[in-house]
Amino acid sequence: MNWTSLILQCERTHQPSRQAKWLNAVLAAVLVLVAGWLAVEGISGGLRWESVAPYWPLFWKGWLLSLGLSVGALVLSVLIGLTAALAQRSRVIVLRYLARIYVELVRGTPLLVQILIWWYVVFASMQNGFRVGIGMLALAFFSGAYLSEIFRAGIEGIGKSQRESARAIGLTTTQTYRYVIFPQALRQVLPPLAGQFASLIKDSSLLSIIGITEMTQTAQNVNAITYSSLEAFLPLAAGYLILTLPISLWTRSLEGKVRYET
Repeated sequence: MNWTSLILQCERTHQPSRQAKWLNAVLAAVLVLVAGWLAVEGISGGLRWESVAPYWPLFWKGWLLSLGLSVGALVLSVLIGLTAALAQRSRVIVLRYLARIYVELVRGTPLLVQILIWWYVVFASMQNGFRVGIGMLALAFFSGAYLSEIFRAGIEGIGKSQRESARAIGLTTTQTYRYVIFPQALRQVLPPLAGQFASLIKDSSLLSIIGITEMTQTAQNVNAITYSSLEAFLPLAAGYLILTLPISLWTRSLEGKVRYET
């Protein structure tokens, strides 16, 4: 059996065959060996890990701050995105256009510029002591625009016949959304929602521009002290990978479940 037939068989059955499992094991072993060889070569090739060893507590603190920023921004962005998605479907023209303008402006401009606007314009008089909160708001409003489109697509993906049926049995608009639309839409939007969370974690690195000592700022500070660029930024890459890889795997699992159910 060749590689093409193996792949096609797995696509048809959605379950890996015995040969595919062996292939996965071999590829995983090769990747581990290559990674180990690169690590050994890097250590023996002159990487000075001892120069950054005293700063591991700072890396850990920056990693926790990045995680906290991302989780907080995600919660806020879900609320903002859901509100904007519902506003775009509102019968109130002002709300509908305000939500549309918000989404287009945020999606059409760089996050870096938005962070600077939040820092130097919106909260120019409240910078002291609110640095982390301002950064979290900037991330939340940026991600909320993308989540708004995800939620809107999920809501509009529910057939009109279901809304009409809910109305026919006497459900109010609020009850229709709560009991009919949201449960079905949530299942559809979970995979892209998880993907947006992974993007949000990586976007948090831009908050270093306003002096938030998350992972990226920590790596820059350690590099400035030790002049060990690779040794300072490799832990940064590993830290982001630890945060985003489980989300990526979970996203693929969700996509498979949604595809199977539909």
